[in-house]
Amino acid sequence: MSHRITLRHARKVAAAAVVAVAAFGLTACQDNADAGGGDSSSAASSSSGGSDSSDSGSSGSSGSSDSGSSGSGSSGSGGGGNAGSDACATSQLAFRSTHGMGEGTLIVDLKNTGSATCTLQGFPGVDLKSKNGTLSAKRSDLAAPKTSVKPGEETRFTLHYPPNTSGGSGETFTTLVVTPPNETHSHSLPVSINVPVTDGSGSEIKVDPVGTGK
Repeated sequence: MSHRITLRHARKVAAAAVVAVAAFGLTACQDNADAGGGDSSSAASSSSGGSDSSDSGSSGSSGSSDSGSSGSGSSGSGGGGNAGSDACATSQLAFRSTHGMGEGTLIVDLKNTGSATCTLQGFPGVDLKSKNGTLSAKRSDLAAPKTSVKPGEETRFTLHYPPNTSGGSGETFTTLVVTPPNETHSHSLPVSINVPVTDGSGSEIKVDPVGTGK
């Protein structure tokens, strides 16, 4: 009799875990989404609080303080602007992420490391990767301005996510894959974003267009 109860309990726990992950909307990792930088092994710690930040420049490794962005992957919500010959290429941008002043915000700075002024307009593609899979951020309702970035100057975008206040372990994302507007090449940044696992009725993870939130 005790064996039957234990087996039934184990089945219920396994089923609950499957439902929780499925409801969170995680999808299978895409091999080409991480071509621009580091993986989970080089990521920050799994705490979403504090002032974690990561810098990336033009040498090719997203885990270091000056790393590059010349990958070939594309991200789920990218694009959303008018492409032009002066559009900023991923290879001429340095990426840096910091947690915002408000809980549940992550700011990503994009610095023009090229020798000429370039423009960014639209929503970046943003994929968040955890040990369980990949989730694409959805676009906010903000309008996308056309932003000119001179050599050495920066612009930014903001990612909004529901902080985990549930008391549970939640889901921790350790890699952020960013595809600038009108680009097909991505860059990966180590991050630490912990969100609650919900039934799908909670707040969504959203990204603002580049050039807003200054």
